[in-house]
Amino acid sequence: MAVKTLTIDGKAISAREEQTILQAARENGITIPTLCQLNGTSDIGACRLCLVEVAGIPKLLPACVTRVGEGMEVSTDSERIREYRKMIVELLFAERNHVCAACVENGHCELQDLAISVGMDHSRYDYMNPKCAVDITHPRYGIDHNRCVLCGRCVRVCDEIEGAHTWDFQGRGANTRTISDMFVPWGQAASCTSCGKCVQACPTGAIFRRGSTVAEMKKDRTRLDFIVTAREKKQWIA
Repeated sequence: MAVKTLTIDGKAISAREEQTILQAARENGITIPTLCQLNGTSDIGACRLCLVEVAGIPKLLPACVTRVGEGMEVSTDSERIREYRKMIVELLFAERNHVCAACVENGHCELQDLAISVGMDHSRYDYMNPKCAVDITHPRYGIDHNRCVLCGRCVRVCDEIEGAHTWDFQGRGANTRTISDMFVPWGQAASCTSCGKCVQACPTGAIFRRGSTVAEMKKDRTRLDFIVTAREKKQWIA
């Protein structure tokens, strides 16, 4: 197993050659914000919140899908990066209808935490105010498209961990929507196993347990990582 030596924010570290910058940073106590990344599922580099600077490369690189390299000099918290991250969070709030005070995940929301961490107190961009539906046709769960940030976590956890692939995307750009099966109400999706993994994966209050009220939703993302690890180690095979 080859080992690479590199520096992240001036700290010299070692990492396995198959690791990403994000994995190496986390192992060494260096925080890089993410939204679409979820342990136990594939990394897609969609949200771009984990962008970092690498010496000698003019463009910013997503840490979650960029492999470590020998002699890399990585910066995770420059003024340029902070401005990009703040812009991304502001655009996420402007694209949909996020009203934190009336959300089931208020106080436990990753998007809300990101807004606080980047110092966002308003959005510099015009709010789009789209007309998004709330689907509560499922007997246990609901999905509020007003809160969805299109991170793709629900799609990947349903496909890669549960194996049902109930969720997917339809449309392009600002018109993209998360859909169940062939664009039927969630309660009519024949492929759904009602496992609730998508509920645990969602970083916002977009997918929720029915009956939850403001600030009641608190999710445990480690359960999904535990399932994947147990399968890989064959802990559930007699």
